[in-house]
Amino acid sequence: MKGHVRKRGNKWCFVIDIGRDPKTGKRRQKWFSGYKTKKEAEKAMAEKLHEINQGIFVEPSKITLGEFLNRWLEDYARINCAPRTYEGYAYMIKEHIIPALGKITLDQLKPIHIQNYYSEKLARGRKDGNGGLSARSVYHHHRVIHEALEYAVRWQVIAVNPAKAVAPPKPQRQLINVLTREEIHQLLEAAKGTKLYDPIFFAINTGMRRGEIFAVRWSDVDFRGIISVKQTLQRIKGKGLVFRHTTKTDGSRRTIAVSNSVISMLKRIKKQQTENKIALGSEYQDHDLVFCNQDGTPINIDYFSREFGRLVRRKGLRHVRFHDLRHTHATLLLQQGEHPKVVSERLGHSTITITMDLYSHVMPNMQKKAAQKLDDFLFGDKTL
Repeated sequence: MKGHVRKRGNKWCFVIDIGRDPKTGKRRQKWFSGYKTKKEAEKAMAEKLHEINQGIFVEPSKITLGEFLNRWLEDYARINCAPRTYEGYAYMIKEHIIPALGKITLDQLKPIHIQNYYSEKLARGRKDGNGGLSARSVYHHHRVIHEALEYAVRWQVIAVNPAKAVAPPKPQRQLINVLTREEIHQLLEAAKGTKLYDPIFFAINTGMRRGEIFAVRWSDVDFRGIISVKQTLQRIKGKGLVFRHTTKTDGSRRTIAVSNSVISMLKRIKKQQTENKIALGSEYQDHDLVFCNQDGTPINIDYFSREFGRLVRRKGLRHVRFHDLRHTHATLLLQQGEHPKVVSERLGHSTITITMDLYSHVMPNMQKKAAQKLDDFLFGDKTL
């Protein structure tokens, strides 16, 4: 491969051979311009020739960011992401990112374009025109842009991911809302005699996600005290309630040991379901679900969450979400001295780091207890 430098007007440029066209067999050349000095152009040309010789040169793409993001959604995200995740990606891309940056070609997309986009969204990003998006929302936009452009690099559409040079906004750490022992008993007492009681009791004792709880089947239950988490229930726009099986490599696919009180509750639910099947006959829709409507159909998870909120308000309890029962489960286990690795496995986190980061508020007290235990073991009542 070879090239040469020349001057055009008051700027320097260079042209290099980039190989033959695979369809026509003709030689192809590529011009690079805009250098202030001959030395700058010669240096840039040497770098490009080296890339070609090493087989890492990527020809600048004229595809727009909008065209690429739509292709990425179809060729990667739709296939590899959960339906709810894909839905979120598609909304961010089509409603926010493409209208702002979609017309810029990938070869012209610079970090400054992305940085300006974040600033604009923080200031005036809401779709209703009333102010900006939160730092957490814009950070999610950054994750989507960064991930999509990483695939542009992998697919050799661009050589460098411009999002790597951008500083995304730092979202504030979310406050974890945790119930005390007394508040748990108050909540359970308030839910007694309602259809909310069993899922609440189950969530407190397992730490499972909402979608996982309402997707548990009897075939996933070992009455010796083990629950297998194999699928989740999600509400997808245009499709309604959808069951999604977790993959073998997904940290969410796991087994959870449960207490005797949970097993007793499950046996009671099983007995009641058997009676419902007999009473309803052919009208009963058997999906093998543990938590379901009286006729066996899946529970509307969004409706359940709303009913949970109404219960909390009606009984005058401190405001908590159903998801906070998962946080409560994890926090109480850690406070009781359970190893973070065990808690991480029960929650289905992909790494223990996620658990440690989420529940760092519990760690200082744990460290203090650990330090005192060591002190008592080494020195006891001795005065130093």
